[in-house]
Amino acid sequence: MDCLFCKIAAGTIPAKQIYQDDLVIAFDDIQPQAAQHKLIIPRKHIATLNDLSPNDTHLIGHMVQTASKLANDIGIAHDGYRLVINCNPHGGQAVYHIHVHLLGGRQLHWPPG
Repeated sequence: MDCLFCKIAAGTIPAKQIYQDDLVIAFDDIQPQAAQHKLIIPRKHIATLNDLSPNDTHLIGHMVQTASKLANDIGIAHDGYRLVINCNPHGGQAVYHIHVHLLGGRQLHWPPG
């Protein structure tokens, strides 16, 4: 499979990892859109949110809980942060392996774009 995030999860492409466990890996986004911009990816390849199955419910919950833990660890939980999951071209998805963007460290505005 020629998936960038699968290669990062496998360790064949380097990334500045900040967290990992049996289900997910988190690392710095290489094109940050905020002072703090982390990505949380599952080790399991799932291309888009549309490809989730009922068996993935725990995994998605774990990704969100990991993002919350990281927000606390990096000191942005108190002031606030945003989680984003893009889906397909009109949703802004660039890498077809689901991932959560953790954004914070500055005032974020709404609507986002």
